[in-house]
Amino acid sequence: SSSPQGSLLYLDALGAAFPRALARRGTALLHWTPGCPRAPAGWPLPSLYCTPTAAGALPSRAAALRVQLLFALQQRALRVLEAGLAAELHDALVALHTEWPQLAQELALGRLSPQPGMPEGVRDQLQALLTPDGARAAELRAECARGFEGIVLRLWPQLEVVVVRTAHGVERLYCDSLRQADCQGLPFYCPFYQAAGALLGIILWPVEPAPQFLLCPDWAFCEFLPCLADKEPRTVLLDELWEGREYGLVVTAQPGEYRCRTGEVLKVTGFHKQCPMVEPVRRESQTLSVRGESISEEQFCQSLCHTLSMWPGARLIDYVCVESSLLGDSSGPCAPHYEVFLELQGLRDLSEGQRYKLDQCLQEDFPIYKSFRFKGSIGPLHLHMVKPRTFTRLRGALGSPVPMPRVLHEEQLLQLIQGSVIS
Repeated sequence: SSSPQGSLLYLDALGAAFPRALARRGTALLHWTPGCPRAPAGWPLPSLYCTPTAAGALPSRAAALRVQLLFALQQRALRVLEAGLAAELHDALVALHTEWPQLAQELALGRLSPQPGMPEGVRDQLQALLTPDGARAAELRAECARGFEGIVLRLWPQLEVVVVRTAHGVERLYCDSLRQADCQGLPFYCPFYQAAGALLGIILWPVEPAPQFLLCPDWAFCEFLPCLADKEPRTVLLDELWEGREYGLVVTAQPGEYRCRTGEVLKVTGFHKQCPMVEPVRRESQTLSVRGESISEEQFCQSLCHTLSMWPGARLIDYVCVESSLLGDSSGPCAPHYEVFLELQGLRDLSEGQRYKLDQCLQEDFPIYKSFRFKGSIGPLHLHMVKPRTFTRLRGALGSPVPMPRVLHEEQLLQLIQGSVIS
């Protein structure tokens, strides 16, 4: 099965690159698994983890990440900080920024505060695993009072590496942000490639600057649809892939399961012992297209980051897009267009000129979009700023630990984010 093989390969690669990383109880886990605890990346060595399994299974995402953070703070000699998704690490550290006085008090007393999303019986079970530690609480207060730049290494001075199991594509936005702030001075290792619920590949070289996933042939049955084929494409298999080409991924995860197109596009970057190494290029479900213009999430993110560089003092926390068709009648009589929701730091409001910059950058970067805008077939982009922590609440509303969508397709999620607009 792919799960034990993947975990053993991960442990081998981790231990080779960071020899002290496999210390007993030296790994803390930040990962929400509502209702059904799932094995962490290094589960063949359960003694690695200092985080109780029950903490991740709480019904509330916010409560689960907060409790897991508390148990991580209790263990000063951490060697590895592991998260299932980059957004989970990001949101746990945001909770540290805002709730460190309460967390320090809970550490000092060895008691869990009651909170929404934590059943009383589970709280008692978890509290029994805490021990009062006044010295560690005092250290937490002192370090947080100094500010949060480099806070992770200051709180856990023996930390070797930050492991984020799955972080490719625009998910890297969170990793890049954390590297510049809370996680300064720490390497990141994002070992796994998963799609359609199946583990498909792994990075065996944690310290390589350009990560490449090695596709393992017996973990799932994979087929590949060549992109930009001249005629109706037929699927090809692992041994028929060409370096430098892009392919749509088709997966049958287990014998007897349905064959499905995952919507993921991969680029073959090379081979290792005849097995292809790939880089995820885009998620087709996250493409913006109101008139067939097809702007991928990676391309849109690049245009957005270019725009941000022209807004002095602005730092992007998160964003999401909506095609105007999802708004229905509330979008008014205007032509189809994009609605973009941003959480920013360093700016309270945007002028009309600043808002137009993003539409202008998209026109410069995508001639087809510019053509539709010139003809009036696509209307001007609408830009909205939202309250702090809006995207943390949005991820909780998704109901399961999945990568952050960049194009919303559900009215319920749209209503949540519309209710948080401040500008």
